[in-house]
Amino acid sequence: MSALVTLAATTDNPVADFSDTPWWLSLVKAVFLFVILLLSTLIVIWFERRVIGRMQQRPGPNRFGPWGIFQSAADGVKLAFKEDVVPAKADKFMFILAPTLAGAMAFVSFAIIPISNSVWMFGHHTPLQLTDTPIAVLLVLAVAGVGTYGIVLAGWASGSTYPLLGGLRSSAQVISYEIAMGLSLVVVFMYAKSMSTSQIVAAQSSLWFAIPAFFSLIVYVITMVGETNRLPFDLAEGEGELTGGFHTEYSSMKFAMFYLGEYVNMFTVAGLATTMFFGGWQAPPGISAINNGMFNGGWWGLLWFGIKLWLFMFFFVWLRGSLPRVRYDQFMRLGWKVLIPTTLIWVVAIAFIRAAQLGFLGDRQVSLFGKTFPQATMFVVGVIAVLVLIAAWIFDSRQARKAAVDTSPPAEIDPFAGGYPVPPLPGQRLREPVPALAAASATRTATDDSLTPVEESRD
Repeated sequence: MSALVTLAATTDNPVADFSDTPWWLSLVKAVFLFVILLLSTLIVIWFERRVIGRMQQRPGPNRFGPWGIFQSAADGVKLAFKEDVVPAKADKFMFILAPTLAGAMAFVSFAIIPISNSVWMFGHHTPLQLTDTPIAVLLVLAVAGVGTYGIVLAGWASGSTYPLLGGLRSSAQVISYEIAMGLSLVVVFMYAKSMSTSQIVAAQSSLWFAIPAFFSLIVYVITMVGETNRLPFDLAEGEGELTGGFHTEYSSMKFAMFYLGEYVNMFTVAGLATTMFFGGWQAPPGISAINNGMFNGGWWGLLWFGIKLWLFMFFFVWLRGSLPRVRYDQFMRLGWKVLIPTTLIWVVAIAFIRAAQLGFLGDRQVSLFGKTFPQATMFVVGVIAVLVLIAAWIFDSRQARKAAVDTSPPAEIDPFAGGYPVPPLPGQRLREPVPALAAASATRTATDDSLTPVEESRD
């Protein structure tokens, strides 16, 4: 009976309380969120240039304003006054829609992320969150998928080869990495028993999910870098291969919309990581215990959320300043052959562990095929099954690598097999010439020798 009550409680999916939030206050919070993201984008561009400059022993922007703080604003003004060029072969409607879609979707995702719990604002108690739903995290993943249409449409509508290849790369990249990202968040849903972001934060009051769901955190961090097209995974716009990728033909404010969407997307995935794995707006464990949680929540939550968010932004910058770009085939192999299978195994293992902890398999006894088994036995069987799956996957990977290593070039080759003479590789030898080929060569030699001095001089 207790298991049924627990299961029923998990299906209610409560959300944040917006009962004391009038419509105009929601509008104020929306404007506040929009302004904060715009200003944060200007700050992080300057921050990225300064930090990478220090990493690479160069100053970074230091001329326009103190420490170069107005350089980002100058870049924005410069982009606004650039000539807006539309290629002659472009689909003009889609060419304009693509950057608008990519930029707008980045802002929508941040609406469900709780920056703090209830605060006193303009005479009302309201959560420092624009909205919340029982499936808020799925909304973020859905909006991220829609934002990818902006990149794909930009590549297609440009009427050029390199943007089209960049759009195709991006679509394949997002498909592969959103699967692993979604699977990594399933474990968080199991621990929180909700997909509401406010309830996920509340479930981490005693223990942040970064500890029990550590493998999900690793997978999410890898996939969020791939999701935002950042180094070392910015393969949709690889300069050495695709010029500028999907936005090669864009200029002026259209290019600025893609630029803005990329950085706002960084804040979105970093905010989601903070919410899902690091307690969201909650203070660190030592500080949250001071004066019965005096510094935990309210306007203090905005401070703790901001610190965690900017630590992730520093991580993005650190990766860009440290790692080179990987090859596209390596990136896709990591997604399809490593992250997705291992995350599936991890989700199955956590499902067994949570089932044993919550008693969903019964009160100490489990009936299966007409027989009764202890709950602990079923848990052990489940763990063994997961280990068998891991061992089978490792064995299959090793066999594939062994087959690839054993594939060596032949020791003997025919240099004329393809119609053109091909020199041998190191360790190879040439096959003996075919008698007919040798006879033809001898005939050609005899013919050349029979030429008269006049013919030789003519040749």
